Amino acid sequence: MIVAFLVFNIIFAGCLVPFVLFWGPFEALKVMAVGAVETSRHPQVVRFFLSEEKISEIMHTYDDHGNQVGGNIDRQTDVEDTSSGIVIEDIQGKNFKGKVMLISDPKRVKLAVTQEIGVAGERLSDMVKHAGAIAGINAGGFYDPDGSGNGAFPDGITVQNGEVVHNNAGNKVVDFIGIDAEGKLIIGPMDVNQVKEKNIQEGVSFYPPLVKNGKPAVSGDGGWGIAPRTGIGQRADGTIIFVVIDGRQPTWSIGATLRDMMNVFLEYDAVEAVNLDGGSSSEMVYNGKIINKLWNIFGERYIPTGFVVTP
Repeated sequence: MIVAFLVFNIIFAGCLVPFVLFWGPFEALKVMAVGAVETSRHPQVVRFFLSEEKISEIMHTYDDHGNQVGGNIDRQTDVEDTSSGIVIEDIQGKNFKGKVMLISDPKRVKLAVTQEIGVAGERLSDMVKHAGAIAGINAGGFYDPDGSGNGAFPDGITVQNGEVVHNNAGNKVVDFIGIDAEGKLIIGPMDVNQVKEKNIQEGVSFYPPLVKNGKPAVSGDGGWGIAPRTGIGQRADGTIIFVVIDGRQPTWSIGATLRDMMNVFLEYDAVEAVNLDGGSSSEMVYNGKIINKLWNIFGERYIPTGFVVTP
């Protein structure tokens, strides 16, 4: 009877969790939960509990104070490795903490792709190691044709060392993030022929743009809620900027809106910047160690692609 009582209470508590998250009085948890599910591969879960209008309202919770451009970001140098041309800084905003990595030579940034593309993804730490790199962040998203969720199939167009290594977009135009032969970060809608014409050497598909030609590119708070996030940008002098924001950890960092991400890149003088895959995928590795705080209790996610920094 004791066991049955405990099992009943566990099941009952589990059934209550979504109602507490989606209908409860805890605003930060609600925004975090709705944003996490709505931008996941299974957005239908949140729609079972909330209307489209309510979801939109929650996803724009931070819109009222989200119109500020720049500022309110504290920075502190964590690593300054002059021999490798890498600087890493700790950053902190109103609701988030994270890491920024500056790479002075853009041509050292390459795309790592899972060695078992179409079969299984890899952990970022393994990607960095297999590439002989010294640092890296997660890159593009992935699709899940068989429901296994193992990061085997990069979504959109994937380019490595100047070759299209995966393309499930056919000849369609997709949002693309690429680095050309001169080390220039190029962001925008492209089809596979345009990717080749622009001599893209490394690239993935993801969105949305955060900074274009040095100007803000996010309206309101971006409408994606608040979550762990990853992004890549570039300064006018060519310096590549990696940003990873921790999230879904109320005692550490709740997460960032897209506008928060944009403001971080503007703080670092980016002329181009774009959002990458976030949530459970958001991760930064340096010298063989994970240097941000992952929120996933199971550790690193298996992903299809990562941007890495070669020696």
